Parts: sequence; structure tokens; C-alpha cells
Amino acid sequence: MRSQAMRNPMIGALLAALASLPAQGAETYGIDPRHAQVVFGYTHFGFSRQTGMLRQVSGELVYDAADPAKSSVSVTIPIDALSTGVPELDQDLKGVNFFDQAKFPNMTFKSTRVEKAGSEALTVTGDLTLHGVTRPVTLAVKVLKAGEHPMKKVPMLGFDATATLKRSEFGIDKFTPAVSDEVDIRIAIEATQPAAKK
Repeated sequence: MRSQAMRNPMIGALLAALASLPAQGAETYGIDPRHAQVVFGYTHFGFSRQTGMLRQVSGELVYDAADPAKSSVSVTIPIDALSTGVPELDQDLKGVNFFDQAKFPNMTFKSTRVEKAGSEALTVTGDLTLHGVTRPVTLAVKVLKAGEHPMKKVPMLGFDATATLKRSEFGIDKFTPAVSDEVDIRIAIEATQPAAKK
């Protein structure tokens, strides 16, 4: 016996349309390390404002647009990915005076709370582990776009996040306050869902 959908083409078309709709509720995304970066800024002896960058960001985020409290993020960033454009400075920052990469090769962030903070904005609080110290950090997050990846044809999410932290609270206090204790952080992330298996 043929199914109701087969007997009624309109029902079959409706079911097919419903199946093509994006899933509702919390969805899991993998961070694209090619399109993810952390830029940090600090003042140098009061004469200039310098920046550096960390790449090779990896991790996973769960996003629920309807109920942001169900969202979460977990990120790992290797200190070896740090770059200022000055090799000698990179070596110093990765050394024992600052990040001590040999002893603490990664920094991690794991959210503990996600709250809606306005239209397309979130406040994400979590535990940042850096230089062997774990402390709470709050990120101001702007959701830039959620939609289909134009090339991969899979769901994609992009956002920016900002925060300010004191490096001395993580045991990185060399040259403070001449080199600023407060460090501004800007994070750019693109994340996608895996392509469905055919």
C-alpha cells in the first residue's frame, strides 16, 4: 500500500519542504582555524600602542538563537601561534618573561554562562586558563551573521568578541606598569557545521 505522502503529491511536497528547513534549538559548530584570530593590544612605555595576534584557534560552540542560555563555547589557542611581526619580540613573549610556552603551551577558554545582551549581542562569561592560572573573564559578543556558507553549503556562524584583562592576574607581570597591565582583546571567529554525509 502506498503511503499517504505518495498518494497525495501536495503532502509529499510539504514534507520535503519541512525537511529542508534549518533545525531549531541548539546547534553545534566547529571553529574554522583559517578564519579565527585573537588580537591583543597594549601600551608600550606610554610611547605607543602595540598589537599582536594569535591564530590556530580551535574548538566548538553550541548556539541557540532562541534561547542563548543554552549556548556554550570551548576554545583552545596554542601560544606557539603568537605573532607580532617581530621575530625577536615573538621569542621574548613566548619565553619565561611572559607566556612561558615551554611550560604552558596552550591557553583555553570555556564558557560558564551565556546571556542575551540586546539585538544580536551576547554576554559570555567563562574560565580563561593562561600561564597556568584560571580566572573568570567576560566577553562582549556581537553575532555578525548566521546562515549558509556560500561555498560549503553548510550552516555557518560568525561573531566578534571583545574583553579587557589584567595580565598580572595570570602571573604575567613583567615590566608593569610601564608596559600596560591591562590588555585589550578582540576575537574574530567563523564556525561551521560539518557537511551532511551523503
